[in-house]
Amino acid sequence: MNFLSHLYLSQNNTNIMIGNFIADHVRGNQFGHFNAEIQQGIFLHREIDTFTDAHEIVRKSKRRLHKRYRHYDGVIIDIFYDYFLAKNWSTYSAIPLDLYTHSIYNLFREKSDELPVKSQQFIKYMIEYDILYNYQFEEGIARVLSGMNNRTKGKSKMHLAIEDLKNLNTAFEEDFTLFFEDLRNFSNQKLKELPVIPAQTEIHKK
Repeated sequence: MNFLSHLYLSQNNTNIMIGNFIADHVRGNQFGHFNAEIQQGIFLHREIDTFTDAHEIVRKSKRRLHKRYRHYDGVIIDIFYDYFLAKNWSTYSAIPLDLYTHSIYNLFREKSDELPVKSQQFIKYMIEYDILYNYQFEEGIARVLSGMNNRTKGKSKMHLAIEDLKNLNTAFEEDFTLFFEDLRNFSNQKLKELPVIPAQTEIHKK
């Protein structure tokens, strides 16, 4: 799953949101300097990714893209699924998407200096282009896909995937709706099972 989904699945716990957000920028077990709930967010992120990669509905979505994009198919599906979450946000949250995303940006502005450098860099980009809010629009998804393609120096051809989103929109949305219900249930249960870690008094800069 991509950023909006990971944040949403953190159930509005700000420290777990931070851990869930930075997890891709944390190597192995090098996170003991973060407080207990941030560490739990990192664990949750990894559990979500493992569950997602193994789920048959996600695999079905990826098969529609595999011939054209090969091993980038999963990255594209993560972005597509965030699009459907943002597009249907009112189904999943009583907080309007603009208010939710602005609260996320404020949180990350406040905590940015305490987070991994790669997270800090993405936070600046995310806020500048209002990425989380613009996930609900095809234009926003097209911008994200183009940016990802540029990072692969054109090898991924991910900028073309907006065509697949438009052409197979109904099929992908059906996949997302079924899968996301399973994922919400899984994440809610995992939040209850996360390891209890001795809390520290503050987040320390990495």
